[in-house]
Amino acid sequence: MVQQLFTQGFLFDFQTILDYGQSILSVAQELLKPLLENRLLNTKTVQAQMNRHFHGTAAEGTWQWKDAYEAVEVAQMLYLRQKGYKLLLESPQTVLLELEKLTALCPTHTRRSEESVQLQQFSSPLPLAYLVAKAGFIQATDFVLEPSAGTGLLAQMAKLHSASLMLNELAPDRSKILRRLFPGTPLFSVNAEQINDYLAGQTQPSVVLMNPPFSASPKISSRNPDATKRHINSALQRLADGGRLVTITANWFSPANPSWRETFLKWQSEVRVLLSVGVNGKVYSKHGTQIDTRITVIDKVPADSSEIPCIPETLDLPELLALIEQLPERSPWERSEKIKAAAKAIVVQLPKRTTVAQPETVSFLPNDIVVLEYEVIEWSATEGLKDTLYETYRPQRIRIKDALPHPSLLCESAALALVSPPAPTYKPHLPSNIITQGLLSEAQLESVIYAGQAHCEFLSGSYIVDDSWDNVTVAATSSENAVRFRRGWFLGDGTGAGKGRQCAGIILDNWCQGRQKAIWVSKSSALIEDARRDWCALGGTERDIIDLSNIKLGDPIPFTQGILFCTYSTLRSQKNGKSRLKQIVEWAGADFEGAIAYDECHSMGNAMAQEGKLGMVAASQQGIVGLRLQNALPQARVLYVSATGATKVCLSRWGILFPAPLS
Repeated sequence: MVQQLFTQGFLFDFQTILDYGQSILSVAQELLKPLLENRLLNTKTVQAQMNRHFHGTAAEGTWQWKDAYEAVEVAQMLYLRQKGYKLLLESPQTVLLELEKLTALCPTHTRRSEESVQLQQFSSPLPLAYLVAKAGFIQATDFVLEPSAGTGLLAQMAKLHSASLMLNELAPDRSKILRRLFPGTPLFSVNAEQINDYLAGQTQPSVVLMNPPFSASPKISSRNPDATKRHINSALQRLADGGRLVTITANWFSPANPSWRETFLKWQSEVRVLLSVGVNGKVYSKHGTQIDTRITVIDKVPADSSEIPCIPETLDLPELLALIEQLPERSPWERSEKIKAAAKAIVVQLPKRTTVAQPETVSFLPNDIVVLEYEVIEWSATEGLKDTLYETYRPQRIRIKDALPHPSLLCESAALALVSPPAPTYKPHLPSNIITQGLLSEAQLESVIYAGQAHCEFLSGSYIVDDSWDNVTVAATSSENAVRFRRGWFLGDGTGAGKGRQCAGIILDNWCQGRQKAIWVSKSSALIEDARRDWCALGGTERDIIDLSNIKLGDPIPFTQGILFCTYSTLRSQKNGKSRLKQIVEWAGADFEGAIAYDECHSMGNAMAQEGKLGMVAASQQGIVGLRLQNALPQARVLYVSATGATKVCLSRWGILFPAPLS
């Protein structure tokens, strides 16, 4: 009958006649079968079942792939209803492992609907949902609220503990799914930013499990970073005294982030923040993203101190489990007891990690820093130009005690071998094992020395930079807002010299002297792995390298230190009045004195309009935005890196000839 009405062009929309929630549930019941048999659930199977139960294809507009992913999530919940109760009897480590295996059997979310993007509908991955529920210490006597229920994954975890539920979901389609999955459960469809007001008069929950939109609000098209705070504020007001709230948020919503420090301190005057810890973005890989998130655990009891336990690092799931198992169990609280007692301050710690409450985060700081000593020797060419094209290379003016030679043979042109380099005076600060273990060769250490020498000097004159960072004019030194530009350094070594390792060494020298913010710009996003490799080889950690592409355009960068990595194309991107360049400059600060490494800097070629064979050639946008970054941060220690940076000799912005590349 339904198909007949549809084919005859009946006035009612086909999706209105079709029971969306029941159709999703029917698809999920079919998808459950391969999961129970531990078989891979491929997209072909999912598509076939969606076509069958929605009486049409995605190409015809009968359903969207977002609907299919909802069905896969419902299939996971049906799996838990069959095997979850028995699974919870196993050790937490076993439960986590089995849930990860189950998630791996499901297809990756590769397509999103407009609604999912607008409302930031990212469901909680099953293993993460398990940890959130475990942090809540849910009992059968609990009344659990999920303010942004989605498809109900967090609610299902609470249901496995026999708790009573109260759900809220604003999206109509997801509400239809929840009505089918949780019949008889109170279900509301309101904006969870005002959940306390909407649920006035309702029973107060003893536990709140939530994964709210990170920076999206209904009927607001622009990003709204305050959304997370509003969701948690309202949920805390609704939470019963003595109850516990566990939430998933963006990693930037942290007490270690100066932008949100005041928010957490204000909460701490009324409630007790037990834990705030970052979650490695790998857990969301099946959901089509790898954005880092954060778990925060709050008890609605008076706090006995203003200290906020916070781990700024992002941890893997087994490490999170170890932390959560240290959380104090909840105790029954009466409202009248609120003024009589305070929660005992219990700081959870991961073995060999430190729980901190300060906004400054130090993930890598060597404790054996030494000043690199070397001998400057007098040198001059004793012989004239030889018949050979190349000469073996080694540092000519300096000798570094205990430094090891470069692992491969280096050479330079015979002409350059006759040029005496300047005698340096700068002495880098590096961990002692850099020299003793040969982590940087003698030739690479020479680059660190000469880069530091250049960065100690300033270009002559003073300048005024306008607000666009495009126009730089000469000014008197006494002029208001006049700035001086620090001298940069060009690294033109060829293949085999280890330019990435030299970049890391120059950044490490600054890092050891307290300049623990750096910017690394490169040609391709894939080169971030090379940057991590070179940085970790010198003793750093992967977490020190911040991938700018994982941070939304316009959002504040939530790290107080680190090496910000981005590509030239990312650097020039902008939308709706927001730009990556402004985002970076705001993170660095106007007084930024750290290193900016322009890797593959020939990508910034043609930064100025030039006369071509057929007339004027316009300046490249990548070149322009690279200059803007330098202009905005005049005290930065700029490093240009390219083996082919001087194939065409031309004047730079400051009238200085780029040198020929070294071999």
